[in-house]
Amino acid sequence: MKHLRAVNKYFRKYKWRFLLGILFIIISNYFGILAPQVTGYVIDKVQIKISEIHEQQAVVTKTLSKEYDPLVKAFIKQVEQHIEAHNFTWLVMICGVTLLVLALLKGIFMFFMRQTIIVMSRLIEYDQKNEVYGHYQELDTAFYKSHSTGDLMSRIAEDVSRVRMYTGPAMMYLINLVALIGFSLFYMFQKNWELTLYVLVPLPVLAITIYIVNTVIHKRSENIQAQLSTLTTNAQESYSGIRVIKSFVQENTMEHFFERNSEAYKNSAVNLAKIEAIYFPSISLMIGLSTLLTIMIGGLYHIQRPDEITIGTIAEFVVYINMLTFPVSSIGWVASMIQRASASQKRLNEFLNTVPGIRDIENPASVSLQGHIRFEQVDFTYPHTGIRALKNFSINIPRGKKIAIIGKTGSGKTTIAQLLLRMYDPTHGKILIDETDIRGMNVRELRAQISYVPQDVFLFSDSIAGNIGFGLEKATDDMIRKAARQASVENEINRFPQGFQTIIGERGVTLSGGQKQRISIARAMIKDPEIVVFDDCLSAVDARTEKEILTNLYDFLKNKTAIIITHRIFSLLTFDTIIVMDKGQVLERGTHDELMALNGHYAEMYYQQQEQDHREA
Repeated sequence: MKHLRAVNKYFRKYKWRFLLGILFIIISNYFGILAPQVTGYVIDKVQIKISEIHEQQAVVTKTLSKEYDPLVKAFIKQVEQHIEAHNFTWLVMICGVTLLVLALLKGIFMFFMRQTIIVMSRLIEYDQKNEVYGHYQELDTAFYKSHSTGDLMSRIAEDVSRVRMYTGPAMMYLINLVALIGFSLFYMFQKNWELTLYVLVPLPVLAITIYIVNTVIHKRSENIQAQLSTLTTNAQESYSGIRVIKSFVQENTMEHFFERNSEAYKNSAVNLAKIEAIYFPSISLMIGLSTLLTIMIGGLYHIQRPDEITIGTIAEFVVYINMLTFPVSSIGWVASMIQRASASQKRLNEFLNTVPGIRDIENPASVSLQGHIRFEQVDFTYPHTGIRALKNFSINIPRGKKIAIIGKTGSGKTTIAQLLLRMYDPTHGKILIDETDIRGMNVRELRAQISYVPQDVFLFSDSIAGNIGFGLEKATDDMIRKAARQASVENEINRFPQGFQTIIGERGVTLSGGQKQRISIARAMIKDPEIVVFDDCLSAVDARTEKEILTNLYDFLKNKTAIIITHRIFSLLTFDTIIVMDKGQVLERGTHDELMALNGHYAEMYYQQQEQDHREA
C-alpha cells in the first residue's frame, strides 16, 4: 500500500468530486438500509393479522418505536394513524410502494456516486498518463539504452489502467462496503446485540482468509506485470523488425519464442485466478453460515422470548445478511484490485523516481547561440557498456567554420554530436559554445538552436509535410517546400498522389532509405540555425543525388557553423578543418591539402575512395 501514496496528490486535486462521491455513497446506502426495517415491520403486522394476538401487537409497536431509524419511525407513525381507516391490503400496498421508492432513491444516488468516483478515476488516469509520458520525455538517452520500448509502453498503458481500478472501482466499493457494514451493524446491534454477535461469528475467519490470500496475490501480481512487459517487448520488436524476420525466414522461431513467453504469462495468470477463486466460495460459505445462524438462533429466541425477537426481526436480519452478501464478497475483489494497483504503482514509481542524468542547473543561462564551439580535453565513457568513446578530445571551431569529422565505425564520431546536443555529459572535460559551458545552458534552448541530422533516421507516422516541419511550432508551405528543394527531395514528393500530405507510415516504411534521409535533412534545414550537425546522413543516396545535395548544402551552410560527420570524403565541399578519428582519438587534423601532404590515414582513405568510385563508374 505504501506505493499507492504517490496517488494521494490526485485525490487532493479532485477532493470535491471525491467528497461528493463519499456523500452519495452514504446517502445511497442509507436509503438501502431502511428497506429491511420496513420489511420487518410489514412481516410483524402480517403475523399479528394472522394470529390476531392483540397483546403482541402492543409489544411490537412499543419495540418499533425504540429500535427503528427516525425516518422509519415517522413512516410507521403515519401508517398506524391511518391503518384503522383502511384494510390490510392498503397497508401492504403502502409498504410495497415505500420499498419501491427507497430502491429508486438508492439507485439515483448510486448513479451520482458513479458519476463522481468513476469519472474522478478517469481524470486521474488522464493526469497520470500525462505525468508518466512527460517524465519519459525528460529522461536522458542513457535511460532508453537500458530499457525496452515494450516495457515503457506496458507501464504507461497496463500499469496506469490497474492503478485506475484502485482510484475508481476499488475505492468506490471499499467506501460502499464500509458505509453499508456500518449502517447494518448499527441497526443490528440496536435491534438485538446477542443475535448480531452470533451472525458475525464467521466474519473473523473470512478476514483471516482474505489476509492470507492477499499476501500471495500481491507477490504474484508483481511477477505477472513483469512477464507482461516482457511479452509486450517481444511483440513490439517483432512488429518493428518484421521485414528482417521475413527476410531470414524466422517466423516460426519468433512465434515459438512469443509462445513460450505467452505460456509463462498464461500459467502465472491462471495460477493467480485459481488463488482468487478461493475468495468467492469462502465468502459464500460464510454468508450462508450467517444466514443459517440467523434463522436457527433467531427462531430459538423467538420460541423462548417472543417479546424480544419477532418473526419480523428474524426476517430483517436475513435481509441485512443478504444485503451484505455483495459488499462482503467484493472484499476479495477490492483487495485484489488494490494489491495489483500497488504492484503496478511500484513499477511506475521506479521510473517516476528516476532522476534524469541530463537536466538544467538551478538557474540555467538563456543564450542565443552564435556558433563558436570548443571541446576541451573531453573524455566520455558510455555508462551502459563501459566503452570509452572519446579520449582527451579537443577541438576549436570558430563561428561560421565548416568541420569534417572522418573515421571508421566506432571511432567516436557520433559521440561528438551526442555530447554537443547534451544527450550525454562528458565524463571529463567540458564543451563550450560562445565561451559558455553547455551544462550551464537551458537544455531545450540549446537543442532548439542546433539542427541535427542523426545517422539513424527516424520519421513519424505522419505526413511528409508534418515530418519536415517537425522542429518548428508552425511551418508554412513555402518553408516546407524550400527545405525539401534544398534536400533534393521535392520532385519525388510531388510525384506522390497526395504530395506533401502523403502519410508515410510507421518510421517512414513506405519510403526508400534515400528518401528518408533527405526528408530528415530537410527537417534540419527548415530550422535555419547557426549550428548544423550532419551525422553520416548521405549513406543511402546515390552519387548524383549526393552531388546535388552537397551543392545545395554549400549555399545553405554559408555563415553557419557546421560539423559534418562522415565515413566518406566529400570533395565537393571545402572544409576549414578535417579531423580524422580512430578509437576515440584524433589521428590527424588539417585542411584537405595539408592532410594529403602528410600521406597518412586521410590520404589512404582518399585514394581508396577514388579507386572505388572509379570502379563503380
